[in-house]
Amino acid sequence: MSLVFTTFFFVTGCALAGLSYMIFRIGDALSDCPATGRAAKAGSLTIVTGFVAIGTGAVMIIAAGIFTALAGINVETVLAAIGVSLLGLGLGFTHAIATLRDVVAQAAARSATT
Repeated sequence: MSLVFTTFFFVTGCALAGLSYMIFRIGDALSDCPATGRAAKAGSLTIVTGFVAIGTGAVMIIAAGIFTALAGINVETVLAAIGVSLLGLGLGFTHAIATLRDVVAQAAARSATT
């Protein structure tokens, strides 16, 4: 039983860490511009913080819901929980990157008007 939970949290934790790292890397790539660099760095740090907090909470809620709803703990239950969690993390990642792009676009617009 504990191996099931360990496997679930290991896979989703690795996904959360990997996606968070990618947000940092994308923010770092966007920080090359002198006009928007500071906004990209600050935005990526802020967005990763929110992504990790919300992502961890979502993984916990999904784990509780799926492991409770599907009473038998078996391979299918674990795969369903992992799949739903990774789907949620992927959607959150997509939103996080869109938010980062918006932060950089707003900084570029402010830079262009001054």
